[in-house]
Amino acid sequence: MAVSVAARIEARRALEPLPLLEGEQDDGTINKTLFDYIWRKTGKGWLILFLMGLGGTGLLTFAVVLTVAKGIGMWGNNIPVAWAFGIINFVWWIGIGHAGTLISAILLLFQQKWRTSINRFAEAMTLFAVMQAALFPVLHTGRPWFAIYWLFPYPSTLRIWPQFKSPLMWDVFAVSTYFITSLLFWYLGLIPDLAALRDSSTSRWQRRIYGIFSFGSARHWQHYKIAYLLLAGLATPLVLSVHTIVSYDFAVSIVPGWHETIFPPYFVAGAVFSGFAMVMTLMVPARRFMRLKHVITARHLEAMCKIMLVTSLIVGYGYVMEHFLSWYSGNKYDFYQYANRRGIWYDGFPSAGRDPYIPVFWLMVTCNVVVPSIFWFRWPRRNVYVMWIASVLINVGMWCERFVIVVISLHRDFLPSAWANYRPTWVDLSLLFGTICFFGTLFLLFLRFIPAVAVQEVKELRHELHKEHAQHEIPEFSQEALAITELEAGETET
Repeated sequence: MAVSVAARIEARRALEPLPLLEGEQDDGTINKTLFDYIWRKTGKGWLILFLMGLGGTGLLTFAVVLTVAKGIGMWGNNIPVAWAFGIINFVWWIGIGHAGTLISAILLLFQQKWRTSINRFAEAMTLFAVMQAALFPVLHTGRPWFAIYWLFPYPSTLRIWPQFKSPLMWDVFAVSTYFITSLLFWYLGLIPDLAALRDSSTSRWQRRIYGIFSFGSARHWQHYKIAYLLLAGLATPLVLSVHTIVSYDFAVSIVPGWHETIFPPYFVAGAVFSGFAMVMTLMVPARRFMRLKHVITARHLEAMCKIMLVTSLIVGYGYVMEHFLSWYSGNKYDFYQYANRRGIWYDGFPSAGRDPYIPVFWLMVTCNVVVPSIFWFRWPRRNVYVMWIASVLINVGMWCERFVIVVISLHRDFLPSAWANYRPTWVDLSLLFGTICFFGTLFLLFLRFIPAVAVQEVKELRHELHKEHAQHEIPEFSQEALAITELEAGETET
């Protein structure tokens, strides 16, 4: 039976990717819709969330002051668990900050168009996450007012230099370099939008403030594109290097459960995994309440779900290899460590089946391996409610992973008489909750005063798509240049 031309076109259309921009857009409507939230009067919802964030930040400040005044004894750390919440939270926040550089730098170099509408979210999240992460190692020194002397090399009359053989020193330089490069990359991308805000503002003070930060006029950033690409090339190695160096904190030791050659790629994949999950957690509600569905489409969300699925598979492979190699190596200490985590198949070590932290391990496996597996199917990748819940669970699972690595590896060491359980104090929990609130407060300020989407890049993308369509580089039936207005499955128009 012959197939009509219309049927063939419709069949091919189904194989085409979803649109990057929805609706009929021009430069004026893009400016108006993406700057609308900045010029709009502050809403009650934003104020309520901001006050809640400030309250949590106040709790963080109190916990920090108490820690500095009375010492690390206010935490739940003990012997043998000398590393606990401080290092768990440090590694967790550093991992969350990884998606920003990946989306901004690597996807830019690979010319992935779908990064355009989400890179600003990810870059801001990176900066705020690294700020939270930096707090914990400084407090963990016990005397943070001496941290500058202990951690940074400087000409000293005492000729005391940091121990550069220690991976903890490598962390200082890796994280500080990462933060500075990410800050420059984020700010450089902001310059065109700050100039547009300066030109469209009606207040004299707003024009002055945005004018100062946009460096005056266009002639001052005429080489913006070249500088942006150079910074992207500089930031790309950091995606691999930063969390690799963080993994060396554990991998270069001889502690069973830490001394693993698989840690560097395993940590990097986990960092990208948790980073994309946090971007999804923040972007889905912001997209809805800031009315950004025309620029952050189902195409962007589906691409992020696919990346989370791939990185979940890598992380799951790391889990399997850890347990397999602990058996294959024939090292009884290594085998006991991993049997102690899973609580099953402990082969002659009955105490490994009674560890109090076994549920944390299986919660980690469920959130990081089982939950992302739903993204093999199309319907969860098109349902914003499902993907948001999954992203929250992934962040919970990645925190549990750091707990498993740090606490379970330490609380039962080589000497059974020294075994001890770890219990966090209210100060530990306040620091974790407070940094989450401080992170949220910074993100709310970012959404209120700075364009959450790179306006200039979205306009460039629109021109590029129309040019390709006019030159027939995009098929006539492609959805790339069509005005698609349907919402994702599971949503209702409000």
